[in-house]
Amino acid sequence: MDTKYLKRCIKEIQVTNLDNADVGVVNDSPLEMIGKGRQGAVFKFTDDICVKVFGNYEDCDREHYALSLGQKTGLFPLIYAKGSLYIAMEFIRGVDIREYLQSQTLTEELSLKLIDMLITFKKIGYDRIDHHKRQIFLQPDGSLKVIDVARAVWRDRVYPYPRKLLTSLGEEYKELFLTHVQSLSPELYDEWKHYIHMEELSREIYQKLIPVTTDTAKLKTSSNKLLTNEDNKLYAFQLESLMHKVFKEEWVKTMLARGYNPDTVKEEIDEYWDKYELKYKEKDKGNQRSNNRKVINKRYKNSKNLKDSKKENDYKNNKGKKSSSGRPKPQGKNRRRNANPPKSKRRR
Repeated sequence: MDTKYLKRCIKEIQVTNLDNADVGVVNDSPLEMIGKGRQGAVFKFTDDICVKVFGNYEDCDREHYALSLGQKTGLFPLIYAKGSLYIAMEFIRGVDIREYLQSQTLTEELSLKLIDMLITFKKIGYDRIDHHKRQIFLQPDGSLKVIDVARAVWRDRVYPYPRKLLTSLGEEYKELFLTHVQSLSPELYDEWKHYIHMEELSREIYQKLIPVTTDTAKLKTSSNKLLTNEDNKLYAFQLESLMHKVFKEEWVKTMLARGYNPDTVKEEIDEYWDKYELKYKEKDKGNQRSNNRKVINKRYKNSKNLKDSKKENDYKNNKGKKSSSGRPKPQGKNRRRNANPPKSKRRR
């Protein structure tokens, strides 16, 4: 293969990834584009070699890694060369399963070949044990070839059964394929049916949750109950709890990094905070006692002022009034003295 010529052609091809669409392609090279998808575009290099050009480095590395895992299985195209944004590989011919089933039926033999394909995926270490029927090609000798396997690796979450394959087969062939699986491996059939049922149940639950409407106005009013900063005492408690949690988490991380026993560290933290809370409570009690004394003093002062005010009002009301003898009523201490004169004066 002329790699120098290939590199010159690649420089004249620009592939751009698009959101939720096949890649955009600008082809100024002499190579013929024979197909494109979400990750890249495929060009015919020779009768037996094609080159796939990618829109980014990660997709290129991902597909190259997936193809590399299966090079000795005979199920995947052979790799001839790789660049930062392209892979030169074997040109796969044949009829894909999607086209094949438009005119032919799904035989038990073909179903067994598909199951064997999934077993190979599992053996070589793929994360997703699944594939779409349009990316599976039936060869003239009856064997299968698989393309576009980048999404079979570097996956965190996958369906636990070949959902993509079963869905792409359609309802009729899906049931027929599962019948073939049941005859081959009843345990595998039961497991796949279990996961299918769980998926259906999950969708039913989702549909029941969606129509539920929420009274946003009422919820907005009720959400005020979650507020904590209006109550100063509650706010202080919440803030202290927050500081305690942050301090404890960071202290544990630090002590673990230094090689300390985590249980010992947590015990010391709890002991420290217990002492702190006890000290805070004693201080709070002292402040409460001081506040109580202030309240008592204030009440006493108000009571004394009230009595003095009453005496002053009595004096003003009685001032200038005459007694029954025609004399002015004595006030205060003089009143008692005048009302009870000394006996010596009475004799005169």
